Amino acid sequence: MTRTFTKSGGNPLGEAAGLRWLAEAEPSGGARVARVIGVGARQLEIEYVHEAQPSPEQARAFGRALAHTHAAGAAWWGCPPDGWKGPAFVGNSRTPLALAADEAATSWGDFYATWRIEPFARRLLDNGVIDAGAARVFSRLADDLSAGRHDSPQPRLVRDAGHEVARVHGDMWAGNVLYDGTELGATLIDPMAHGGHAETDLATLSVFGFAHLDDVYAGYDAESPLADGWRERIALHQLGIIIMHADLFGGGYVDSALRLAGRCL
Repeated sequence: MTRTFTKSGGNPLGEAAGLRWLAEAEPSGGARVARVIGVGARQLEIEYVHEAQPSPEQARAFGRALAHTHAAGAAWWGCPPDGWKGPAFVGNSRTPLALAADEAATSWGDFYATWRIEPFARRLLDNGVIDAGAARVFSRLADDLSAGRHDSPQPRLVRDAGHEVARVHGDMWAGNVLYDGTELGATLIDPMAHGGHAETDLATLSVFGFAHLDDVYAGYDAESPLADGWRERIALHQLGIIIMHADLFGGGYVDSALRLAGRCL
């Protein structure tokens, strides 16, 4: 009997859509994604992923595969996965999604400011977690983003496929990328899948640490060269997940989010 893993709560139908959407890239070399076994209104059952000891070779293989996942593209900034079942947000963090193209941002910077930085900064201010001075730091960065001062090209495979927007996992911290000993190196679970910038997934991997991360980057960059200056933009792309954690958990995440924002001004 195939071993499976069942999780309850959240938005099982939406998460299943995200897993299936990311898995569409597998035939063209994309990263392996946990299979959906069954899904209902309250539960999601996926295949159980057997983890294996990671190696530099597997990390590079995962980097190459992830490049092809991103290159599958997305219809607009912040779009949900095809077949999305749910509200205009994803995850316990209530991270906003743009359900229709006519409400989407027209550039990455505007998307990141309007749909990722400002909503969480506003929540932090409204809940008394930050003061007006701290809120102005996020506001200044959002203004810079919306003005296009931090825009950068997608990696080459995304552009070569004719896409402005990459197909991203959206919550790519170490716990959601499981080294599995397969030829593709790792399996993806628990996505907050949407249309975004490929560099955001790569930066998120570094937030809490990931084994052989430099090899992941090397494999990715060899397969789909990253735009000049991508390492300098890691802090900017990390901010989205850190400010989200600041809203969810407070504590040191608040100071971390402010430091990251300040570094990017």
